[in-house]
Amino acid sequence: MSLTTARIGSILLVSPEGQINSANAGAIEAELIALVDKGERQVVLDMSRLNYISSAGLRVVLVLAKRLKQQQGALVLCDMPSHVHEVFDVSGFLVILTVTGTREQAIARLTAH
Repeated sequence: MSLTTARIGSILLVSPEGQINSANAGAIEAELIALVDKGERQVVLDMSRLNYISSAGLRVVLVLAKRLKQQQGALVLCDMPSHVHEVFDVSGFLVILTVTGTREQAIARLTAH
């Protein structure tokens, strides 16, 4: 599992690659929360290279979204592979998180925010 970050204006693009599971969720959560604690407020999570997410991984995304909201920030997820999208759908997370089809749509959503 790796996290790649890039900046697009005031937006931080984070791209997880591989799997988010119970073995690595704690470390990934700590890394993401540290970004928010350093001042990041607009985050796009590009899920295109994520091939698996467990319930522990879902919790990481939820914790990140809540922390950003507490700091008047926002999180948008994009480019989910269909099997990852299904996990978010079945868990009910698609209702509470902002998800777009493409990275461009995600950036546009935050730019308008």
